[in-house]
Amino acid sequence: MSLFEDATARTRLPVSLITGFLGSGKTTLVNRLLRHPEMANTAIVVNEFGEIALDQHFIERSDGEVVVLANGCVCCTIQGELEDVVGNLYGRRGSGAPAFDRLVIETTGLADPAPIMQLLLSKPLIAENFALDAVVATVDAIHGLRQLGEHGEAVKQAALADRIVITKTDLTAAAAADELARRLAAMNRAASVFRLPQQDVGPAQLFGAALVDRRGRMRDQAAWLGDRPADTHENHLHDIDTFALVSDRPLDWRDFSRWLTRTKIRHADRLLRVKGIIRVAGEDAKIAIHGVHHIFHPPLRLPRRAGDDEISRLVFITRGRARGEIEAEWRAFADARQGAHANLE
Repeated sequence: MSLFEDATARTRLPVSLITGFLGSGKTTLVNRLLRHPEMANTAIVVNEFGEIALDQHFIERSDGEVVVLANGCVCCTIQGELEDVVGNLYGRRGSGAPAFDRLVIETTGLADPAPIMQLLLSKPLIAENFALDAVVATVDAIHGLRQLGEHGEAVKQAALADRIVITKTDLTAAAAADELARRLAAMNRAASVFRLPQQDVGPAQLFGAALVDRRGRMRDQAAWLGDRPADTHENHLHDIDTFALVSDRPLDWRDFSRWLTRTKIRHADRLLRVKGIIRVAGEDAKIAIHGVHHIFHPPLRLPRRAGDDEISRLVFITRGRARGEIEAEWRAFADARQGAHANLE
């Protein structure tokens, strides 16, 4: 039996996570997206913190289904309920309930998105039927810099995102929006940054961040890794790093998996997100890995492509002093591999 799952073996429904700090425009963005025809068959889970769920009154009508979780924050106290809701939604497909081919989860503004991402990556019944497609974070152009400086939740939301949408840019000076965009780019090199309302941002721009689409077609590997050149703007406000580790020769899976396990254990909370495309010795196709903190999706064997090289590439998003320690550990791992060479970027 193979150690690796075939990335195209199952058809999974894409899940898009809409997160962002309080008042940053998440529901406004969802309403905007629902105007697009391609969102017609979308189920929406809305999380409202507090005793009275109000957000559903601001969700515009769609041909999909809206489920409101009103008993707490999705990231912690009702994570089990979220798992039940997602499972029930899937189970009711084709049994009289509205059909849907995409799930959107809108979190409360105080949510840490990591546990929800881990749920989608690791829970067997969920991961077998749903795939994490994109994490979209909204950041308020008026208050964003202050919120990023004062609230760890806002930093985590932006750091883990595949796409960042700066909202309310029509209500603030262009220079202020530019400064916020620079800060966000320095904090999260992997994310694409958009601005509302200037840019026409729709599902095509915000979704589709997964490596394999629901039909089993490969997207661009470099785009999925999100390894863009470093911004020269120094990021003093946030203790976040995005960096890559590269090996130019195939890796022994047992040795590499031991190294990765040690890294996950040593740096768990500081290891925000990891994406990698690995060339494994003895395998004729590359392997994709994806994790949030210490929780990783089972490794996926990617479809073979003409022109695949021997290079392995890991992209980390970390905080604190994790970068220097992980790079040192990678050098030690490389030195221990006979005849192998590793590069740091």
